[in-house]
Amino acid sequence: MSATIVYTDGACKGNPGPGGWGAIVIRDGDEEELFGGERATTNNRMELTAVIRALEALPPATEVELHTDSQYVKNGMESWIRTWKKNGWRTSDRKPVKNADLWRELDVQAARHRVRWHWVKGHAGTPGNDRADALANRGADIHR
Repeated sequence: MSATIVYTDGACKGNPGPGGWGAIVIRDGDEEELFGGERATTNNRMELTAVIRALEALPPATEVELHTDSQYVKNGMESWIRTWKKNGWRTSDRKPVKNADLWRELDVQAARHRVRWHWVKGHAGTPGNDRADALANRGADIHR
């Protein structure tokens, strides 16, 4: 069985403001679109939420190629999170980690799978990313 491919994105109309998240999940030749939003949020919270919702929609132990245009999400999962957890969800300068509630949830969801993280440049014509962006904006528009 081949890896599940996921594209995620978050959007915010104002930061903070109404926001949305979107994900495209491509699994065994089938594609599923997921999206939602919140009335008052930030772009980073929506980026994290998109990944969480995509991963929680998958069965356990799925091999995932996850594509995000958020360096915040990719760097957080590939390097920062280990130190945050070791430091009791505090940064290296001992301040509370922003969005710790979502980082904790993402940590749980990512541990359920085998995830490879890929950064893609946003708004650069990557079809999956463009579709996830459109879904994220749709989620934001619903909450305007």
